[in-house]
Amino acid sequence: MKQLSTSVGAIKKRRLFLSLGLVLSMGFLGACGSKLDAPSSNASSSPAASSTPTASAPKTSVKATLVLNWFPQPEHGGNFTALAKGFYKDAGLDMTLTPGGPSVSSTQIVASGKAEFGMANGDDILVARQEGIPIVAIATAFQKSPQALFYHKESGIKDFSDLNGHKVYVGSTASFWEFMKNKYKLSKAQEMKYTGSLVNFVNDPQAVTQGYATSETFTLQKQGVNFGMLLNADSGYNIYSNVYFTTEKMIAEHPDQVKAFVEATVKGWDYYKDHFDEINPSIHEKNPDLSLEMMQFSAKQLGDFAYSGDAATKGTGTMTKERWSEVQKQLLEMGVLKKSEPIERAFTTQFLPAK
Repeated sequence: MKQLSTSVGAIKKRRLFLSLGLVLSMGFLGACGSKLDAPSSNASSSPAASSTPTASAPKTSVKATLVLNWFPQPEHGGNFTALAKGFYKDAGLDMTLTPGGPSVSSTQIVASGKAEFGMANGDDILVARQEGIPIVAIATAFQKSPQALFYHKESGIKDFSDLNGHKVYVGSTASFWEFMKNKYKLSKAQEMKYTGSLVNFVNDPQAVTQGYATSETFTLQKQGVNFGMLLNADSGYNIYSNVYFTTEKMIAEHPDQVKAFVEATVKGWDYYKDHFDEINPSIHEKNPDLSLEMMQFSAKQLGDFAYSGDAATKGTGTMTKERWSEVQKQLLEMGVLKKSEPIERAFTTQFLPAK
């Protein structure tokens, strides 16, 4: 098989599942202050918030920062829309979007007070709370995670149970893989370190690699690879993905700002759904390594993940106690979580717009 030449842009598109304890470099700390300027409920209460905030936005413009979970991309479309269309400004927020990356821990940055809001996967938030990081999920961008395992169709793989005997490239702290190994008895699968590159996968017809349905699909199609895909959520490990969170302290002391952020972000996602071609150029400007063609492809795929399921009836960004409880139970069974806490402490829907 021909050698794949992986571009810088493709590498940046990969997600690495990093531990929550990553130490932030001094260079990034300096970058936290730079703004990515855009061009010209059903209530489950957190103990951190003793009262429901009013719907009014802050009366004066308040500076706020959101730490993204990766470099700017369509998976952040709702946030870039809210910035470009002035939804954050109208809500009284002078918002800065700070890029994430392989050495950036959004949970640590928000917990330290260097940013008001962050993005992470739902299971990461539960693990962070166990480690004493008092963060609370306040909305989710995706009802269903786009994370997936990619395989070559000639390998004969059809389901998760077929992964035995194959090299599987996954992140070292990927909880989804621990779940799959336990549920599907994958003791004979050879776990390989995921580096963000697709080269090893492409050159080995028996290999499997983690990736995102919204991005790796595009890259592999362009390379002419005959591949199949298993969505992680279909394994039974159905986490919320690209979850927005803040601290218990922020909820207790500035509930109006939290509500303003959530409502403007949801409005951004609802607008992005049918106007991504208008917004993508502003994202491309901040991350030129991603082609507009790839971004358009990704944005079209997001519908199945952001706007389906409970979002279709309860509104964009919604979350349920049942879903959070199920993930908590799975993490406890795997030993990732050592003890259970009332799940209502980990998330709240009180800031979401009324449906």
